[in-house]
Amino acid sequence: MRQVHIVGLGLDPQDLPYKISQKIAGAQVLVGGQRFLDFFKDHPAVKVAIHCPLNDIIKGIRREIEEKRDVVVLADGDPGFYGIGRRLVDALGRDNVIIYPNITTLQVAASRLKIAWHDIRSVSLHGRQDIQALLRALVRNDRVAVFTDPDFPPARIADELVRREIDSFDMYVFERLCTESEKIGRFGLEEARKAAFSSPNFVLLDRIKWPQVPLCLGLRDERYLHQKGMITKKEVRVAGLAALEIRPHHTLWDLGAGCGSVAIEASILANQGTVFAVERAIDRVKLIRENIKRTGAYSVEVIQGEMPGCLDALPDPDGVFIGGGIGRDTRVLEEACRRLRPGGRLVLHLVLMGSLARARNYIDLLDWPFSITQVQVSRSKATGGDQRLRALNPVFILSATRPDE
Repeated sequence: MRQVHIVGLGLDPQDLPYKISQKIAGAQVLVGGQRFLDFFKDHPAVKVAIHCPLNDIIKGIRREIEEKRDVVVLADGDPGFYGIGRRLVDALGRDNVIIYPNITTLQVAASRLKIAWHDIRSVSLHGRQDIQALLRALVRNDRVAVFTDPDFPPARIADELVRREIDSFDMYVFERLCTESEKIGRFGLEEARKAAFSSPNFVLLDRIKWPQVPLCLGLRDERYLHQKGMITKKEVRVAGLAALEIRPHHTLWDLGAGCGSVAIEASILANQGTVFAVERAIDRVKLIRENIKRTGAYSVEVIQGEMPGCLDALPDPDGVFIGGGIGRDTRVLEEACRRLRPGGRLVLHLVLMGSLARARNYIDLLDWPFSITQVQVSRSKATGGDQRLRALNPVFILSATRPDE
């Protein structure tokens, strides 16, 4: 079985090194996007256009190399950088693949702006259904490069950010780099959402201001906008987050999110996942959105609706937090338990003894392992030139794990 040669064309296929040009010239089969194949329309090789899904393309490549044909796959930039390289290595085996890297769009864009690119966070929106990956990247990074997609052109990206009230970034748009019609512009997001840009294009988001409230675990209660008393106190909040055992890729539900404090801080830990803050009251939803804006926790998705019905459209969670009580029945708790993934964690903060009893009885019926912790917090208060401790309401933390199936 022959090896597959994956060639990064860079941004100008006419400027390839001699050795790589010869490798392409000797190919019996050329595989690539139609735009790349058009550069070699006079090449005598059999040409295979890449399309999604890739499974049939990969099967065809395997068939060709098993029959000892010389196969060259044409890729954009560096095939190992958001390219087809990794997919082919995984499918064909590393010993059957040779990769020839070239410069990437990110490198060229950075050189045009005369900035370093080693610390620019990059995100690809190719084939994605949403911009969650971009939102996660915007939380901690000053510059974020975006490989756009026909479904996510620069104007739509800007529109998605504006609708989320993100105003901390300007947008550079690079159009048709390394061509005679190359064009580079810097735009405010409001301006970019209304503009039209030619393809292919590339985006760099450049931070113009940091959030008002630095994002961290255990933020002081007064740093959040909230209705009087309607917030999970910071000491109890961090205990609940610890009980959830959050991993970076987790999907989390915060049900009855209030002002969003738990969801916002959970997003720090689930920094490669998604956190849904679910709240019925419109006035509290407004507070959650404002707190997201103030802290820059852009990856938190806010869901306004009546539970449990509004949970139907959400992906199954790895963790569920219920901090606003379980209501007069167990319908929300039942739905949370039904949807929780095997091995997932359920954490409830409860104040009322009756609510604790009903929640425990239901978890008992499921035969899930659980534990109950009481958290009693006292805070110091200045009195007569000294300090005294003032107790907050005790909170029961019920933690349960759904057994692996």
